Amino acid sequence: MAEKADYKEIINEYKDQIRILKDEVDEMQSKLKEKDGALKRTTQKLENTTEDFDQANSEIKKLEEQIKTLKGKPSKILTH
Repeated sequence: MAEKADYKEIINEYKDQIRILKDEVDEMQSKLKEKDGALKRTTQKLENTTEDFDQANSEIKKLEEQIKTLKGKPSKILTH
């Protein structure tokens, strides 16, 4: 009879350990989802910033071309 009690105790211990491990896995999966969401948001922000940066660089190049064009033309000074 002592053996049956020992087995029941061992089985209950394993059940407890399995329950704990399942809880830890659930918690890790939840945290992974949170991190994945944060990574996606950060990636989107980076893409938007890169797009803004590219647009700003394009505008700078246009302005530099306009400056070059204006430097080649005689300037007109308006006087009253």
